Amino acid sequence: MKNFLRSFIFIVFACGWVSLWAKPKMNVLFIPVDDLNHWVGYTGRNPQAKTPNIDRLSRMGVSFSNAHCSAPACEPTRASLFSGLRPSTSGCYLNGHLWKKYVKEGICLNAHFKDSGYYVMGTGKTYHASGTSKAAIYENEWDEYPRLPKSSTGGASKYQGYFEPLPLKMKDEDLGDWHSVNYCIEQLGKKRDKPFFLACGLIKPHLPWAVPQKYYDMFPRDTIKLPPHLEDDFSDIPKFAHGVGNSGDHPKFLTSGRWKDAIQSYLATVAFVDVCIGRLLDALEKSPHKDNTVIVLWGDHGWHLGEKQRWRKFTLWEEATRAPLIWYAPGVTKADTVCSRPVDFLSIYPTLCELAGIDIPSHVEGRSIVSLLKDPQAKWDGVAITTNGYMNHSIRNENWRYTRYRDGSEELYDHLKDPYEWKNLADREGFESVKKRLAAHLPKKNAPKTPTKKPSKNKKPKKEG
Repeated sequence: MKNFLRSFIFIVFACGWVSLWAKPKMNVLFIPVDDLNHWVGYTGRNPQAKTPNIDRLSRMGVSFSNAHCSAPACEPTRASLFSGLRPSTSGCYLNGHLWKKYVKEGICLNAHFKDSGYYVMGTGKTYHASGTSKAAIYENEWDEYPRLPKSSTGGASKYQGYFEPLPLKMKDEDLGDWHSVNYCIEQLGKKRDKPFFLACGLIKPHLPWAVPQKYYDMFPRDTIKLPPHLEDDFSDIPKFAHGVGNSGDHPKFLTSGRWKDAIQSYLATVAFVDVCIGRLLDALEKSPHKDNTVIVLWGDHGWHLGEKQRWRKFTLWEEATRAPLIWYAPGVTKADTVCSRPVDFLSIYPTLCELAGIDIPSHVEGRSIVSLLKDPQAKWDGVAITTNGYMNHSIRNENWRYTRYRDGSEELYDHLKDPYEWKNLADREGFESVKKRLAAHLPKKNAPKTPTKKPSKNKKPKKEG
């Protein structure tokens, strides 16, 4: 009996010590940035960019130099990232494919964290739309999701700073993103009984590229350089690809002479977003959660600024698919490391689950990249898959991009020799094995196209993304 009592007392004390020293669950600071392409410091893609705070976050953890969206448009890429389902699985392919038609309530990343005991908060643009209406989210998937007190535009019309000059005078506080950050700073300062998931959805640099003048002053127009481009870039691409992503913007910029002005505006708007990110990092550093919070920052897709005679997104070329992806995970990531392994944003859902110690739902199609967070040079056989509409897919590995359109036409680029994708090798001899190897990763399921519900004649459809 005495031995039993001793054993019982020992077990009770042991359990108490284990409970005392048990590692608490990681918090999550989740930072989606709308239309942020790879013009940030760590990628080196455009040395004109000034992003000291994104660079600061990059130095804190692991930055992915070969990260790609699942779709080159706001609505499908966000629906995919949050649901864990590829566009070719859900059928949500394009802006205007209303994401709630394709993603059922309760399966998304934030809902899963809420169900797993997290206090889940968000603001700004996380899913598609800006979070100012109930249509932007499933409300039951969040504990808090306040509406922004200011719009994202600062009163500018969509094309001011783009096709048109910006005549407005504005302050940082005139823009919705400033207030998203204010809300998140307040949340980071609170002590909490539960682990938290906090999403700060930054809407800039989405159009309009309208920010206070001080950000434009950082990039004098006479210093602006155009991105590398070829006049006859379309001479070797399939006929089908000629119409892909053709917004008609490029001829307007050539005629108006505003190409450099638009680049200045984009750089200025990214600089504003960078300051917002710096405010978040400062707040986390001062908070009681600084040593126990995972940060993941991602741009939802790329953005053309005249490369391949294209503007905006909506293509399967590098400028539209590649975007920043930065992870900081205390005790996991090593400071100031860059990973060149190809990943897509379907990896974010399972990676956060693994870092938080919660189950990865069976429906999630992405693959965790925790092994790459621990060792950016670890062996990796994954690829990045981007889908742009029904049966149009692009496969990116470490050295190659292979694209197949729904009519069967192809593109193939060697990124070691051709980082701007100027020479299509798909129809040349000697590359059959490369194409076959990459084509093996094409999605096997291609959900049928679903017609978009026509808006009411009395209402103009909201365009965003």
